[in-house]
Amino acid sequence: MAPSASSSDPTLEHLAHSVLQPGFEGTTAPDWVRRRVSEGLGSVVLFSRNIESIEQVARLTASLRAENPDLIVAIDEEAGDVTRLEAWAGSSRPGNLALGAVDDIDLTERVAHDIGRDLHAAGVSLNFAPSADVNSNPLNPVIGVRSFGSRTDLVSRHTAAWIRGLQSAGVAACAKHFPGHGDTVVDSHYGLPQIQGSAEEIALTALPPFIAATEAGVRAVMTAHLLAPAYDPDLPATLSPRILVDLLRGKLGFDGLLVTDGIEMGAVTDRYGIDGATVRAVAGGVDAVCVGGESAGEETVELLATALVKAVLDGTLPEERLAEASARVRDFAAWSGERSRAVTAAGGDFGAGPGVDISRSMGAGQGAGTAQSTGTGTGTGRVTDTSRVTGGGTGRVADTSRVTGSGTGRVTDTSPVTDIGLVAARRAVHVRHGAGTAALPLVGSPHVVELSPTMNLAVDGRTPWGVAQPLRDLRPGTTSVRLTEPELAHSTDLLEREALAPATGRALVVVVRDAARHRWMTDTLTRLLRSRPDALVVEMGVPSGDALGAAHLITHGATRVSGIAAAELLVGATG
Repeated sequence: MAPSASSSDPTLEHLAHSVLQPGFEGTTAPDWVRRRVSEGLGSVVLFSRNIESIEQVARLTASLRAENPDLIVAIDEEAGDVTRLEAWAGSSRPGNLALGAVDDIDLTERVAHDIGRDLHAAGVSLNFAPSADVNSNPLNPVIGVRSFGSRTDLVSRHTAAWIRGLQSAGVAACAKHFPGHGDTVVDSHYGLPQIQGSAEEIALTALPPFIAATEAGVRAVMTAHLLAPAYDPDLPATLSPRILVDLLRGKLGFDGLLVTDGIEMGAVTDRYGIDGATVRAVAGGVDAVCVGGESAGEETVELLATALVKAVLDGTLPEERLAEASARVRDFAAWSGERSRAVTAAGGDFGAGPGVDISRSMGAGQGAGTAQSTGTGTGTGRVTDTSRVTGGGTGRVADTSRVTGSGTGRVTDTSPVTDIGLVAARRAVHVRHGAGTAALPLVGSPHVVELSPTMNLAVDGRTPWGVAQPLRDLRPGTTSVRLTEPELAHSTDLLEREALAPATGRALVVVVRDAARHRWMTDTLTRLLRSRPDALVVEMGVPSGDALGAAHLITHGATRVSGIAAAELLVGATG
């Protein structure tokens, strides 16, 4: 029987623990985590299950650092649709696609700096963001709005700006997912994606954002669980020395920390198992193994540490490679810790670019109500009773001059506001007007139909999204229904009964999320527009090229502030 890590060579045991980045359950640190941190565990990763407030997370991280002051505390806080800090309320900052749509690098830097301020206050030292992926395939099921866009030059400049903004707040950034996850059609949580381009094509389209990230000072890169046959026809990038050592470290000159995407993801575990994938990743050039999204118990840490120790003992993993990985973790911890302490000593930043007075509330931002439906789309198909309104926000809204625009479809906002996330979300909303009578602003209280897809695992399914609740905050008579594919497939009259009938004599607003990727959603939208060509359509995912309905609003993301910005524009309200 193979020895456990706790019964093996203490030097190897320490090295093995130092390269693991596990998650755990609960809003306080379990005893096993504290014990292993004191024994050499180099990092931990926080998820939404660990978070109630910034103050609570600060207490949690302080308790862990009491065991090891150099502990790396990581989180996956992209903002936008992928948020851990604000998973229960919805993000108060729009995501990358919205920032790319505005294409103002100063704004991107400010938003990232704002995120960094919250993370620094919470004691987080490493953020697994930004996504440096170029979303060149519009059918991509796992990147989408997490990318700054489909153009390499745009993604490159905003990746660099985001990194500068975050790191100016004392939190280390991590560019992901190398060598680029944008041109894929398989979700790596479930299967192994492939990028089919030649080495020359990948170098021109997917690699420049990572080069820009390095030039901006990034010290961590996350690997992608995908196959890139142009570089390695056999091993996924996370496990491939050709991609990690020859390409990233050799050709591109990156000498910082290499972190895996969640090692329990199906793209690597289906073939190698979680322990086998861990050993192969470290052998292939990875320095830190992220785990714990789904596998968050002590038994997982023991399994992986034991596998690493055993691999050294049987010659599968050279001890010097494990020691090199451990040294990089230690060097990164020292660098990030020094940066964090310098920001604290400087009173909050390293001097980010021009800024505004930023609200740092996690749970109740400007104009925010309490959403009644979650991103999992498990609604009952019933029209929402307007008595369920629980919003307590201020209803801050935008200048009505945005409704008519200048003919470009790009919405701008120059009003003096204090919430940088809402500023960005407002500017990100684009409007395409249909033919005929002007559809905006809405007259009266509308009926809202939200078509809800099943989201990938990177998005917390409990995070509220949509336009119905923000509209209810502004027009209390608003009613709504959220419909899913299974519900519509199960009932032949559901659409007529719950979507069209309640909208009789009223405006109809149809909210979709990545409609181009979901045939059922496109078909449902077509049916609704056939009956109600005057309906207004709000796309909260990656937009297609078609202008639909009497007016087509594109928010470039489904965050809380994106919903607020769309609602403001729909009613033509002013703050």
